[in-house]
This record gives sequence, C-alpha cells and structure tokens, in this order.
Amino acid sequence: MKTDNAIALVTGANRGIGLAFTRELRRRNMLKRNSMRFAAALLAALASFVAVPNAALAAAPEHHDQVPGFYRMKVGDLEVTALFDGSAVFDPHWLNGKKVTMDGVVKALHEDPHMLDVVDSGFLVNTGKQLILVDAGAGTWWGGEALGRLAGSLRSAGYTVEEVDLVLVTHLHSDHVGGLTTQDGKRVFPNAEVYVAKAESDFWLSPEIAAKAPKDAQPFFQSAQAIAAPYIKAGKWHTFSGAEPIVDGMRLVPLPGHTPGHTGYEFSSKGQKILFWGDIIHAQRVQLQHPEVTAIFDIDPTAAAATRHQLLPRLAREDVWIAAPHMSFFPPLGRLRKEGSGYSWAPVVFTDQWAER
Repeated sequence: MKTDNAIALVTGANRGIGLAFTRELRRRNMLKRNSMRFAAALLAALASFVAVPNAALAAAPEHHDQVPGFYRMKVGDLEVTALFDGSAVFDPHWLNGKKVTMDGVVKALHEDPHMLDVVDSGFLVNTGKQLILVDAGAGTWWGGEALGRLAGSLRSAGYTVEEVDLVLVTHLHSDHVGGLTTQDGKRVFPNAEVYVAKAESDFWLSPEIAAKAPKDAQPFFQSAQAIAAPYIKAGKWHTFSGAEPIVDGMRLVPLPGHTPGHTGYEFSSKGQKILFWGDIIHAQRVQLQHPEVTAIFDIDPTAAAATRHQLLPRLAREDVWIAAPHMSFFPPLGRLRKEGSGYSWAPVVFTDQWAER
C-alpha cells in the first residue's frame, strides 16, 4: 500500500514536471517568435532609411534669412554699432564726371555688375551716458521694401527705440531720416531729441524754397517736412549753426556741397577718432579713385567735390575711423589709404570678439 502511494506520488510529480516543462517550451517558442517578428520589423525600418536617405533631408526647408544686421566695435571707450537698413544698386546715370571717367565706369560695370552695389546704414554710439543714433535710415520713405530695416537691426543689437536719447542728422534726405517717423506721423524714437544743422533745416522745411524747387526735387521737400513735423510739434527738433557743444567728446564737421547744411560728427575717445561722414561717398569704387565725380543728388556739385578733395587726405593721413552710410559692403566701417591718385578703403575686419582695435 505504501509502495503504491509512493508510485502514485512519483507519477504525479512526473506529470507536474512534464506539464511545467511543456509550458516552458511553449513560452520559449513564443519569445522566439516575438523576437523574430521584432527583428524583422527593425530590419524593415532600417532598410527604409537606407533605401531613401534623401527623403529625410529634403523635408528640412531652406532658411533664407541672414544673420541680424548689426556690427559693433570699440573706439576708445565708445561702443559704436553699425545698423543695417538695406541694400540697393546705385544707378550709373546718377554720377557726373568727365566722359573718359564715365566711359570707364560703364565698361567696368559690364565686367562686374555688382560694382555699384551699395548698403544703407545708420550708426549707434553708446558713450556710457547717452545712446546716440547718427542717421535713422529710410524707414518707409525711400527705397521701397529694399530699405527700412534699421529699427529691427537696433533691436537685434540689444537696444530699443525708446532708449535712444539723441539723433544726430547728417542731412535731411529721406534715406537718412525716413526712419524717424512712420507714414501716419508717429515718432519712431519717442524719447529722442533730434539735432540738425540750421542751414539744413531752414532749406528743406521752407515752403517758399520748396515751391520754387524743380518738380523732381519736390518729393525730397515733402518727405523732409512730414518726417520732421512730429518732432517739431513735440519740441524735440533742435538746430545748430556753429560749433556749439551737443555731446561731450564730439565735434561738428561742416561738409558742404551735398546739401546746404550737410554735417559730419567726429567722436574722440582715448586718442581714437571716428567720423560719421554722411554722404561724402555714394559710389565707393568710383568716387574714392575719382573724388571729382559727383552725384545728381548734390545740391552744389562743385562744393561737394571740393569738400571730398579736402577731407579724404586728412582722414588718410590721421588714420581716422570712418562710418560711411553708403559703402559697398556691410559693415561700412573702415579707414582710408592713399592709393595712386585716389584712395582705397580698408574695412574693419570682422570678429566675434569685443576688443580694442
């Protein structure tokens, strides 16, 4: 009896072991099948990547925007920031010079269609006490959609239009002051005091002079008057007629010819100088080699050429930094070098480091 019970127990145990073994085999077979299915799916996915490698790349769109339009440098203790307003092409018919010179310009343009490319710029000077804008770009008053980016460049540089304390205007052509005012008459720089030469203000804001001006010059008078109006109304439009001090470390530099009160602003700090020279140059690669060439926008071409002949040698000799709104490349900061009978432009070398130069 005991033996039968023992046999029964062993037999039952064997059956239990057998069932457990069977269940384990089934589990392992299921895992194996699942693993094979996963491996097959993984291989199929990998094969799809290998088969169409360009499909994933093509899904990423191109980005047509460039870097923000500003560049800053130090001049002594001053922070000077060039602000990009836009780019355009200077029409060769806007230049006046000897026939042989102008024939050379036309020939050179055939060889290099970009010879008269030009940028439009304004400049910001942080003195540590004041934030000063020199010229304000075109806004919506000149150049269509090609210009009018200065306020955006200012924001990209880390400043706001509300922070600007002073605006120094070289002259009242709309590509230099259009950025001051919107088309509906609102001040873009609500806290800024605007300074311009009295001769300049008196000329462009005079209804009597405007009435006698040629028809093609009328838009310049109309835009100047509309742009100045909200600042005059707010008591923020100021004129100067001599060498009266406006900003510590800055002197006024009369540059007659282009317009009646065309003025440059020369800042000095720790033995270094920078001149914001307005429209001394319109076509860099022509007028630096031929300073006698003038532009149709010059009110007094003879005086404009004389100013250029007097100014360029001094700047080259004294190694002065120049901020030039209408050079061929951005940033339009550099120095002049004497070259033959003319001059060459030595642009600032781009660096991402904030350092003395």
